[in-house]
Amino acid sequence: MLMVVDAGNTNIVFAVHDGDNWIGTWRIATDDQRTSDEYAVWLLTLFSIAGIKREGIDRAVIGTVVPAALYHLRRLCRDYFDVEPLVARARLDWGFQIKIDNPDEVGADRLLNALAAHKAYSGPLVVIDFGTATTFDVIDGDGAYLGGIIAPGINLSIEALHKAAARLPRIGIGRPQAVIGRSTVPAMQSGIYWGYVGMIEGLVARIRAEYSGHLKVIATGGLAPLLAEGTIVIEKIDPDLTLDGLRLLAMRNPAPTLHKERGRIADSD
Repeated sequence: MLMVVDAGNTNIVFAVHDGDNWIGTWRIATDDQRTSDEYAVWLLTLFSIAGIKREGIDRAVIGTVVPAALYHLRRLCRDYFDVEPLVARARLDWGFQIKIDNPDEVGADRLLNALAAHKAYSGPLVVIDFGTATTFDVIDGDGAYLGGIIAPGINLSIEALHKAAARLPRIGIGRPQAVIGRSTVPAMQSGIYWGYVGMIEGLVARIRAEYSGHLKVIATGGLAPLLAEGTIVIEKIDPDLTLDGLRLLAMRNPAPTLHKERGRIADSD
């Protein structure tokens, strides 16, 4: 079985694929100081509840935008599952060209989304990921990654508004019934929700104009269903896009060799 680890700025998602289906998915808040032992106590307890034996894990793949978390996630795979994890990075075989100025700069999550989206929906495509940042990634008809846009995520915007304006409260995210708010909280909710809908529609329109053609729009991330309610621009919601990208990347690339030196597992790339 394959264990995939998607380490984002807010949450880390662990999932297990048995070759046919996802048989377990769990998430934990990102903390780059959390040790491999702490991950193991939490994760192996969940494995036990789900009836998954750790001996059944024979491969692992990690995608992370949090470099400081990588060391402990690697130790988890090596020490508790006896596998060397494949780490998603530009130098691997993605099966498509990365047509940007410096491929090593692009976040692994964006390439993983591109890989999975092209496999599932062909192209050309725009993939919108509503995470800590809101990203727009453009994939051409051949699957090549062309670059994209990075904007502040919705929760970041809400937190910034609350912290910078003394009289504005911290609010939840929801779709307001009216655009014109008649008190502070509805006005803030409208600004956040309809402001992001306007950003989505405006940026997709500009991407399509610059690309000179129609691109299908795929959305992923926890807030994708909520934002999709407010616009017809989003054509498909795929909550497992990044996990599927990790699975497909592991299928395309050979498993790294687990090296052991003097009774300890070496920390090599």
